[in-house]
Amino acid sequence: MQPFTAEVVRVLKEIPEGYVVSYGQVARMAGSPRAARQVVRILHTMSEKYDLPWHRVVNVRGEIAVPNEESKDLQRMLLLGEGVAFLSDGRVDLSVFHKD
Repeated sequence: MQPFTAEVVRVLKEIPEGYVVSYGQVARMAGSPRAARQVVRILHTMSEKYDLPWHRVVNVRGEIAVPNEESKDLQRMLLLGEGVAFLSDGRVDLSVFHKD
């Protein structure tokens, strides 16, 4: 595993239940602030293998950004199950649930 990938995996595993972070924030915490798309790739390919909390990662606007409706519904359900609330427009309220 490449060092950046290993660091992303570590960062993702530290996201506490009931909080979300953005793809860009994960990239910054892993040492490569411009690698948000790489974080997406890592989540897509390694979430199951490393039991990553993929559902706790949203875009910078607090939106669920997975490509299909079934996955969006699952992510929303998992976040709701952890106590994460959504605004009326479907975004996570980052002022409350964003992990710094």
